[in-house]
Amino acid sequence: MASPRIFTILTLLLTSLPRAISHGDHNQEPVEPQDWALAHMISEHHISNFDAGSFFNLHDYSSSGQWSRSDIQRTYGLYDVSNNHVSSSEKESVADKILSIFDKDLSGTISYAEFTIGSAHGLKLPDLGHGPGHHGDDEYEYEIHHFEKYHDENTREEDLIHPEDIAHFKMHDEREAEEERVRNLDRRAVVSENIPAKFRRRG
Repeated sequence: MASPRIFTILTLLLTSLPRAISHGDHNQEPVEPQDWALAHMISEHHISNFDAGSFFNLHDYSSSGQWSRSDIQRTYGLYDVSNNHVSSSEKESVADKILSIFDKDLSGTISYAEFTIGSAHGLKLPDLGHGPGHHGDDEYEYEIHHFEKYHDENTREEDLIHPEDIAHFKMHDEREAEEERVRNLDRRAVVSENIPAKFRRRG
């Protein structure tokens, strides 16, 4: 019979095996907590210790003291490219569902007081199946979801060879090329491409 020490070592190895296997898979996401707001804060902001007030203020994008429908949709990541497939009606449905939970005065917005008091009474933001709520710009999302996981300050440019790295820098190159194209057009007195074909001189 194996000694207790050997049994303990085997148990540790077996329990750590799935994590070791999944580490190399860039599509693998950690298991999210049941509380969507906590999952969002861990995934998108790397914060696990916060209160309802700080959560509200962080997602009050206009600093108005109110969450509008667009604030709700943005917080749920519905403006991110990962949710381009979500229909307009579904996006409106997400806002409706959150308003139905927290908007007690039926104003069409959620105030700081409504959110914090509601949270104190056990109301929570539900997981509506649209992911963790990507709402940063391209640089921010690349930084927290890829670079911080697989690279560090010692990473050299030639080490950035993952598909996510390649896609990110390709996007930069395409944007710079488009900006250069527009600058070149602006330098020209007349842009022939903007002249209707019937008015262009032939021959």
